[in-house]
Amino acid sequence: MDDITGILLETFPTKDIHDGHINGKLNVIWRDWDNILKSHPKMVYVSHVNPYEIKGPHLHTKRDSYFVCIRGKVVFIVKDDSGKYHEIKSDEENPVLVQIPKNVASAHINLSDEKSTILALASSAWRPNDDEMKNVTFDDYDWKKWKKAVQNV
Repeated sequence: MDDITGILLETFPTKDIHDGHINGKLNVIWRDWDNILKSHPKMVYVSHVNPYEIKGPHLHTKRDSYFVCIRGKVVFIVKDDSGKYHEIKSDEENPVLVQIPKNVASAHINLSDEKSTILALASSAWRPNDDEMKNVTFDDYDWKKWKKAVQNV
């Protein structure tokens, strides 16, 4: 399914203003002129996942979502319309922007010993009374491959 993608993000070193040594890095998540997103974000938020916990699976009926792990390490499990599972890893060292179209179910698992942080961009803004998220199950998915995380399934 072409709508489920992992987009490797651009990374640039940042330099000290005094002597020019590399003092960190900058990851580009989104620019309005890149045309890597099917729809421009209307909401940006941060989600946290405790060590080895699973969020989801669920789907959103009204919004496309884009996720990138900015701290820690996660794997996104996405089930396409044909029932095939896609596993896309994203972490702070190798940031990948994961595109999840509306009506496509996904979950993500924190693979690290620390809390992981995920930056999310959504094509529509969420309101507290929205009822557009639907919980689903991935009964035929092999959760055991993620070791510590299966304690919660």
